[in-house]
Amino acid sequence: MQLCVSTNINSSPDNVWRAITDFEHCENWIGGILNVTILEQPEDGLVGFKWQETRKMFGKEATETMWITDCVDGKSYTTRAENCGAIYVSKLTVIPEGDTTKLTMDFSGTSESWFVNLMSKVMGFFMTKSMIKMLEADLADIKAHVETNNH
Repeated sequence: MQLCVSTNINSSPDNVWRAITDFEHCENWIGGILNVTILEQPEDGLVGFKWQETRKMFGKEATETMWITDCVDGKSYTTRAENCGAIYVSKLTVIPEGDTTKLTMDFSGTSESWFVNLMSKVMGFFMTKSMIKMLEADLADIKAHVETNNH
């Protein structure tokens, strides 16, 4: 599964970057996140930053351990999570566009398990719709937070 969603935010790229890297406080303004626990904080930069994120998904609480695998400071970062044979990779990209900033979230889910691959094919349509709604809601919450607070 590969998805991509974007939104334009009426603020500077620096303000958007500060918001999307404020992992310690994002549960206060991203409605889908119930709790964040920081596990590892690198001395320098974001690569290696690791946290647990709890969300309500499909009616149940789910906690994933995520970590940053790649970062271009001020422009993009990539996260990875692994669970039950599935690998989830997300990339957030900040793109200046005149007086606004385009924030794009790319998400992919792959599997190393034949069973998970089979279930993904069977449930793919429903999972895709749900994931798109969740990603769009996250971007809407980020946009509202940045525009309201001029982060």
